[in-house]
Amino acid sequence: MLFYAIALFIVLVDQVTKILVRIHVDVGENISLWGIRFTHYENSGMASSLFQGYGRLFGVIAMMFVIGVLYYRRSGTRKGVMMECSLGFIVGGAIGNGVDRLIYGEVTDFIIRSGGILNVADHAIELGVLLLLIYFVVDYIGKRKASRG
Repeated sequence: MLFYAIALFIVLVDQVTKILVRIHVDVGENISLWGIRFTHYENSGMASSLFQGYGRLFGVIAMMFVIGVLYYRRSGTRKGVMMECSLGFIVGGAIGNGVDRLIYGEVTDFIIRSGGILNVADHAIELGVLLLLIYFVVDYIGKRKASRG
């Protein structure tokens, strides 16, 4: 249930923020809100604006990824709160960006960061991957201690 709650929350927050940006900020316009810089950018490619013009293809790939994660969750042996949270953030982000790509052919980005311009879905995916890495490191250390033991 935690997995679905996180994924749904991410999709809703991501889509609402993107709608607000599309309505209130012109493409290329820069604004500052609460000390955070925003600019409206439309990306029809993938990360770092690579492969521009293939937005719908990446949308299909995102949905196939989500199906793969759902299958893994059903058949996978790795379980636990950290895994559920991690996959919830990753899937929520993939759905959020996948919806944009399938509907608009591009993703709305607006949060300026040193690594580029991102959105809520991108940050959720990054957080999910970080949690996943922590999960695997903790799991590995636990198995090493158990085998010595």
